[in-house]
Amino acid sequence: MDTVDRTLVEALRANGRATYAELARLVGLSGPSVTDRINRLEQAGVITGYRAAISPAAIGLPVTALIGVLLSDAADLEDVGRRLKDVPEIEDCWFVAGEESYLLKVRAPDPAGLEKIIGKLNRIRGVARTRTTVALSTRWEGRQPPLADDRPKPSA
Repeated sequence: MDTVDRTLVEALRANGRATYAELARLVGLSGPSVTDRINRLEQAGVITGYRAAISPAAIGLPVTALIGVLLSDAADLEDVGRRLKDVPEIEDCWFVAGEESYLLKVRAPDPAGLEKIIGKLNRIRGVARTRTTVALSTRWEGRQPPLADDRPKPSA
């Protein structure tokens, strides 16, 4: 990625609905050149999608929880991962190091709804138990990390 690509990525991170004409003006290129660059960034997997940011509370899901999934000794890690993908309430799923194997972010309408989600997870073959942390409030969410060239370099 060169400077122009980084500028386009930052602009799309700030406003995924920016037009090619707006982006072209921003970087001083033609619309077709910007279209080609964005297509290349998508094909390279730098840009993975465009989505609307939705308020969970506004759509009836005010309860956020992080759930650690501990597996049984006989669990098939990949099978559990496939089964977790079938649980629509899971917003994010990370394979992690530590006592838990997976860390999940879920949304629920209320504590009873969260209890149902936890029950669904505990019924997955290979799940020994879960450990749940309920968020009381959200300070921020969805923060984008700085692009690689903008990160501080580790000292030697």
